[in-house]
Amino acid sequence: MDLLDLARAAVLGVLQGLTEFLPVSSTGHLLIFGKAIGYEDPGGVFTVMIQLGSILAVMWLYRQRIIDVIIGLPTKPEARRFALMLLFAFLPAACIGLLANNFVRNELYVRLDIIAIALILGGFAMLAIEKWPPKVEVKDAAETPIWRAIGVGAFQTLALIPGVSRSGATIFGGLALGLDRRAAAEFSFFLAMPTMVAAFILDFISVKDHITTDRVAEIAVGFVFAFISALIVVKPFLNFVTKVGFGPFGWYRIVAGAVLLGIVTMGWL
Repeated sequence: MDLLDLARAAVLGVLQGLTEFLPVSSTGHLLIFGKAIGYEDPGGVFTVMIQLGSILAVMWLYRQRIIDVIIGLPTKPEARRFALMLLFAFLPAACIGLLANNFVRNELYVRLDIIAIALILGGFAMLAIEKWPPKVEVKDAAETPIWRAIGVGAFQTLALIPGVSRSGATIFGGLALGLDRRAAAEFSFFLAMPTMVAAFILDFISVKDHITTDRVAEIAVGFVFAFISALIVVKPFLNFVTKVGFGPFGWYRIVAGAVLLGIVTMGWL
């Protein structure tokens, strides 16, 4: 067992958990930092498996709501409406993802310049919507009208491009469609549950044959650190954006994207 590989796995696990639900692109960060620290991930096995840690963290944080919805489905209209809202929001990315998955994995994920440009454009979009915010119509994510939920789901399809960020696309979509900051962030968390579980299942099917016994320890370390770091970051993130907004994340994206574009242009990465 290589302790250096375990240390790298821990670092990438922390990075995955910290960035998965922030609007800064966890995939982009993992691809960039993985290359920078020399971590080899044949078939993307490690990246796929540790995402489950982040998924389980947000499901744990919202476990009571999940339980209430599941128990209430047969008898409570609000539970059925909540489930239907997420289903309709989930469908656009699910359909396009199934069709474009191979192209995205094989063509876009290897293009660091695309990640850089997506980070920059997403940052400017975030700053713009903070400066010129639409009128707030929804203050509770669970009460999002179905048509707005579908709209947020359509924005989520943009996250198939690495560097866009799933949470960034859905949060921007929520803000554009009249959700307030906290509601947009929480809706992004709710939508992450079916989306990321489905993506994990799809990816796992394609990489399961690459999971070898010597990779299990690395995956386990990355998984645990992703779970813990995601568990830590979600609630403070909600409180931060409620008070401060998404501007700091927009500036971060622009600076990080510009630095990455410069590094790629110079041939250093």
